[in-house]
Amino acid sequence: MEKIYFIGINGIGMSGLAKIMKLKGYEVLGADLTRNYVTEELENLGIKVFSEHDKKNVEGVDLVVASSAIKIDNPEIVRAKELGIKIIKRGELLALLMNKERGIAVAGTHGKTTTSSMLGSLLLDIDPTIVVGGILPEIGSNARCGRNEIFIAEADESDNSFLHLTPEISIITNIEADHLENHGCLENIKKSFAQFMDQTTKEILVCKDCSEVLGMISGRENILTYSIYSDDADIVAKNIKIVDSKTKFTVYINKEKFGTFELSIPGNHNIQNALPVIYLAKKFGIDKKVIAKKIVQFKGAKRRYDILHNNKIRIIDDYAHHPTEIKATIQGAKTIEKNKTVAIFQPHRYSRVNFLLNEFIGSFEGVDEVILMPVFSAGEKNEFGVTLEKLKEKIGHKHCIIVEKNEEIEKRVIGEKNAVTFLFMGAGNISTLAHNIADNIGRAGNEII
Repeated sequence: MEKIYFIGINGIGMSGLAKIMKLKGYEVLGADLTRNYVTEELENLGIKVFSEHDKKNVEGVDLVVASSAIKIDNPEIVRAKELGIKIIKRGELLALLMNKERGIAVAGTHGKTTTSSMLGSLLLDIDPTIVVGGILPEIGSNARCGRNEIFIAEADESDNSFLHLTPEISIITNIEADHLENHGCLENIKKSFAQFMDQTTKEILVCKDCSEVLGMISGRENILTYSIYSDDADIVAKNIKIVDSKTKFTVYINKEKFGTFELSIPGNHNIQNALPVIYLAKKFGIDKKVIAKKIVQFKGAKRRYDILHNNKIRIIDDYAHHPTEIKATIQGAKTIEKNKTVAIFQPHRYSRVNFLLNEFIGSFEGVDEVILMPVFSAGEKNEFGVTLEKLKEKIGHKHCIIVEKNEEIEKRVIGEKNAVTFLFMGAGNISTLAHNIADNIGRAGNEII
């Protein structure tokens, strides 16, 4: 095998694996209908990125890797089948790479990217391979090919692709109902996570603060728990304080004080994310002073409370799209944002809004205003009768409005005369809007960058 073709190569998960394969010496190319912030990096590595899906693109390749978002009638899929070219999913390729190494897989409904990125940044000195679902500032990418046998990656439960993995160590941040268009119900999701636990060969670190996870660990011997609420956990954060916009906390491992640390990214959920990372950094021989230094320097992966503009007007770009993630992001924002906060939310997929509609009740409590954008469909048809009016009603915020056009949002933000934090949230293309507004705001003359 010499030539590998990625269908949907600009996706954050696909692009990471494409980079790894290129760095391992394979000829790599692929196609995607949209360019984004990873496209240039792929091209700089010598990876050809086509802007259209054309059956001619796959002729002469040895392997096709397809994103889970790619439909079976995609012309490149159809042609690859005609030519007898092997086709695998992204998760299968990740498993082929990780299962030969000492894999550390981070799974969970929320927090995977932050936890795996933080772990990667703390273990950089031992030269691991890293594949994460966000841009890690410390490496300027979502992937790196290391020479150590340690392989750090996110484990994606959305389509059960994490069941291809047999990691040495796994972290499970939480389990909730999500991606029900694939799983059907929460019980099916829990069955998948139970199988993932079975496939972990050594340690499983689980967050004891999640009731669904807690109910699944009875009788398992290779479990380590972490918590910010329960003193009975194996790894515990105590004495949590906000000092100068940083979160300070003391970590205890097996009842013994290990050290005091500070986080620059806000929210209790990020303390939870940090606990298994600190434990594993200690396990792999990283000095405690180095851990403390790198933890406080960690600014989060791209699109995880990513501060795009920081002046009188603050613009924050965040991936939160599930109601639980929205609540956690807002809770974190309340600890550091001193001015009026406006949430600009782009719902993600009609199916997700439909299945989680009741979960949005009260999810935006804590912000001063909510602006609802049209649903980012991700190629779905609205078969559920989802409307923004229904979502607005469920959200129940007294200052919630619907804005259909990006131009109106940009006009509102750039025209703001007071000190306001605008919190852009969603998993679709809202990030592009946030970046464009941040780039343009200084040109409007209402504040100095």
